[in-house]
Amino acid sequence: MPRTHKTLPRLFLEVPLQTGAEVALDKDQTNHLVNVLRRGAGDNCVVFNGRDGAFLAEITQVSKKLVSLRLIEQSAEQTPANDLWFGFAPIKRLDYEIQKATEMGAGIIQPVITRYVQNPRLNPVKLRAHAVEAAQQCEVLSVPEIAPEIGFDKLLSEWNQTHGDRMLIFCDEAAASSSPLETLNGLKGKRLGLLIGPEGGFADEERDRLLASDFVEPISLGPRILRADTAAVAALALIQAAAGDW
Repeated sequence: MPRTHKTLPRLFLEVPLQTGAEVALDKDQTNHLVNVLRRGAGDNCVVFNGRDGAFLAEITQVSKKLVSLRLIEQSAEQTPANDLWFGFAPIKRLDYEIQKATEMGAGIIQPVITRYVQNPRLNPVKLRAHAVEAAQQCEVLSVPEIAPEIGFDKLLSEWNQTHGDRMLIFCDEAAASSSPLETLNGLKGKRLGLLIGPEGGFADEERDRLLASDFVEPISLGPRILRADTAAVAALALIQAAAGDW
């Protein structure tokens, strides 16, 4: 995307995008652009939909309930959807974890209900909104899929059927401290997934089952016990640097 566009507001739209098209924003997007960001007729923004790339747009009409945009030109071609699967046991800072996973290149985000989950009530609409917000802020063009929540036992039982040859990485806090790079370097070129546990960690029987699964690769994140949201960011960074798209 041109550097001159980096300071412009970015909006995710569900409609098809093409040069010359006129599109209308919904109520929430109108409020955000006009009342929060103080933009008016003649101002520019960037829009994307996860399919057609990003487009420079001009605000052509503003009212209390409606903003219309005209798409001037494509400013960035659509990037391929990311393949990295990110599974997480829901925590209190749910918005933070989903936002960071989106920023770090997760393509599929799925809540996993483990034994020690303390926040089992999930709103899929809010989860999607967190991912969209992160994509708008960090120039991601492919908003990750938010997969339905799944129980831990079901996830592992159906892993090979659902995910094929994808390898599953989990951060084993009970393992001896060691560098994860040797393990991750050996996974280059493979389809990968990352599973992050809840605030109380994995139960002993869950850890035993993970370690006994031939599609699972445990890694250590060092000598300190990290919070779940911190562990997610650290592990995603390691995966992307050693075996991902960095």
